[in-house]
Amino acid sequence: MLTATFCHAQGLGLASEQRLWDAGILSWEDALKTPSCLPLSESKKQLLVPALEDSQAALARQDSRWFQKNLPSAALWRGAKVFGESLAYVDIETDGGYDADSVTVIGLFDGFETRLYVKGQNLEDFATDIKDYKLLVTFFGTGFDLPFLRRRFPELALDQLHIDLCPTLRRLGQAGGLKAIEQRLGIRRVDDIEGMSGMDAVYLWALWERRRDEAALERLLAYNRADIENLKLLLEWAYPRLVTASGFPALLPPAPSSQ
Repeated sequence: MLTATFCHAQGLGLASEQRLWDAGILSWEDALKTPSCLPLSESKKQLLVPALEDSQAALARQDSRWFQKNLPSAALWRGAKVFGESLAYVDIETDGGYDADSVTVIGLFDGFETRLYVKGQNLEDFATDIKDYKLLVTFFGTGFDLPFLRRRFPELALDQLHIDLCPTLRRLGQAGGLKAIEQRLGIRRVDDIEGMSGMDAVYLWALWERRRDEAALERLLAYNRADIENLKLLLEWAYPRLVTASGFPALLPPAPSSQ
C-alpha cells in the first residue's frame, strides 16, 4: 500500500488518490510513466511528480523517518509491509507517576523475539536497541508510551515511522482500550494475567520495589509481554481491513487461459 499512496503529495487528498486508483494508477511507478495523462489538474500533476520522486528516493534508502514526517497520520499504517522486517512493537509500564524516572518496564517485540527492560537492571539498554528499528507499533503510544520514553531518554528522537493502533483500530470500529479490543476479537491471555490493568501493573511494581517480590515481578513482565505480542495479532487483523476500507481496488487474479 505504501507505493500506492498519493494522498501525501501537497494539494492532493483522498479524493484525488481514489481518482488515480479508479483510473488504474496503482503505484508511484504507474503515475511516473505517463504523468501528463493523469486524471488530475495541471497544478496537481506538477505537485505530484516531485512528491513521488522524493518518495521513491526515501524508500530506496529505507528512510522510514521521511514517511513519518510526510504521510498523513491516517495513512501511516501503509508502511507496515514495507518496513515490517525492521519492526518493533513497544509498550511501557510505569510506577503511576509522570516524570522521567517513572518508567519501570519496557517491552520490545520484533515479531520473533521479545526483550524486556527493567528499571534498575537493564532499562538503559533500550536506548541503544530501539535505534535498530525503522517502524514502531504501539497502542496509544502517541499519547502515552512515546512521551514517557522521550522524557526518560531525551537523546532519543523516536521519529521512526510509527503506527499507533489505538486510532487505527478505531477507524475500523474497534474503539476502547487494548484489553477490551482483544476480548472482542477473541484474543485471550493466560489465566494469571487475564483481566489485569495498568493499575495492577503499578501495584505489582510496588511489590517488587518495596519487598523484592519475585512473583510480582514475573507477573508484571508476563503482562507486558502479552501487551506487545498481542499488538502483532492486532496489526495482522487490521491491515487487510484497512486496505479494503481505503478504497484501494482489489487485485483480481489473471483470467484463466483458453488453452
